[in-house]
Amino acid sequence: MSAAAERFFVKHSALPTMPEVAARLLKSFDDDNVGLGQIAALIEKDGALTARVLRLANSAHYSPSHQVATVIDAAHALGLETLRNLAMAACLSGVFPQVQGLDRTRFWRHSVATANYARILARMLGSDASTADTAYLAGLMLRTGQLLMAIDEPHLVADVEAHAAEPGSRFSLEQHRFGCTHADVTASLAAHWQFPQALVAAFRDANAPLEIRPFSLIAAVLHVAEVLADAAEHHDEPVQALKLAVPELIEHLHLDLELLAARVAATGDPAAEVEQMLH
Repeated sequence: MSAAAERFFVKHSALPTMPEVAARLLKSFDDDNVGLGQIAALIEKDGALTARVLRLANSAHYSPSHQVATVIDAAHALGLETLRNLAMAACLSGVFPQVQGLDRTRFWRHSVATANYARILARMLGSDASTADTAYLAGLMLRTGQLLMAIDEPHLVADVEAHAAEPGSRFSLEQHRFGCTHADVTASLAAHWQFPQALVAAFRDANAPLEIRPFSLIAAVLHVAEVLADAAEHHDEPVQALKLAVPELIEHLHLDLELLAARVAATGDPAAEVEQMLH
């Protein structure tokens, strides 16, 4: 791990504890035998998480045909992947404290948008359903390292955010000020939380995916997804933002920009679920 990133873990009180339910949900990503009932039972072990998941399942974004009253109802209404992703989102957003220098709702809106775009990109680039789910989780977590940076140096993080008007510019702004980026700190956090090594590497490599050998598709997906989330936040046209921020990367990926624009448009608000997730 990068020494510059590891310094944010010196004060051990700063390291959030990964909730047990989230740890067990994470393990289920690698288990093809896990069914809806097991995921629902896991979620039900945590009352606050159950309440958040039910609020999410009943939100207009998922437009259920009837009131969803139980987690197993939610499981049948949403399907295994969506249910697990929402539960992970609700778990992780509850772990991190409110920090100076970052607006909490805006931060999680951006993280959920990154997650949804990462899943779209993974699917477009030929990944199977389980890799697309992993891309969602990785997108959701990509910026969490920045929360730890903000606990230590809120003014520097606020300064980065004040200058990060160009989609994709957060990486270089942080590198200049901290000697590492939010993705590096997230990689360290994922390692401390004993995430699968492939995810730790994906976070670490997301800064500059074209410099990594062998090429990491998930790292590239994460970088592009964050650019798209930045563009959505600033109301920039998504394809134009990509052409300006990462032209070599989209060329390397042979990304069909017309199809991507259609998928992004079809998504509507990429972070519609955030209000129910945070409260």
